[in-house]
Amino acid sequence: RRATSVAILNANYIASRLEESYPVLYRGQNGLVAHECILDFRQLSEIVTVEDVAKRLIDYGFHAPTMSFPVPGTLMVEPTESESRQEIDRFCDAMIQIRQEIARIESGEWPQDDNPLINAPHPAEDLIRGNWLHPYSREEAAFPLPLNSEDKYWPPVSRIDGVHGDRNLVCNCPDPRFFEDLQG
Repeated sequence: RRATSVAILNANYIASRLEESYPVLYRGQNGLVAHECILDFRQLSEIVTVEDVAKRLIDYGFHAPTMSFPVPGTLMVEPTESESRQEIDRFCDAMIQIRQEIARIESGEWPQDDNPLINAPHPAEDLIRGNWLHPYSREEAAFPLPLNSEDKYWPPVSRIDGVHGDRNLVCNCPDPRFFEDLQG
């Protein structure tokens, strides 16, 4: 019972912190959410996608919450009872900072086709090799908030084309005859 109460408290804390940055869906009569907080990105779809935000969260050191379920164009944040207040605040700070990055795209400071969200995540190799030709700095790409520079998670790859991968499966399995040879 206590675990459920803490999970609900955590979800409502996140909803409260982020409601000025993103619409929060499915509030009850008292304005509260259940154990999950669903953030709506559909009004931003001409600027960024929910996938852009999810990938940018990797640069902040977070695995993205559930995307587009139960509503397309949303993130479903489900903080558990084991999440510390410090970690929840770190997540909320990241989401608020991402909204500020979106505002820089909206204002035209960063182009829609070359900004930290559309190019996320930013692996170390992309940041240290060659000329940096983006309108944002390497530091803005890699260390968007000062508090994540010490324990930075470095993604091993940049964004992949998921649809291409789904349609062009590459099997790395051995030929089935290999297994026949092992049996005898």
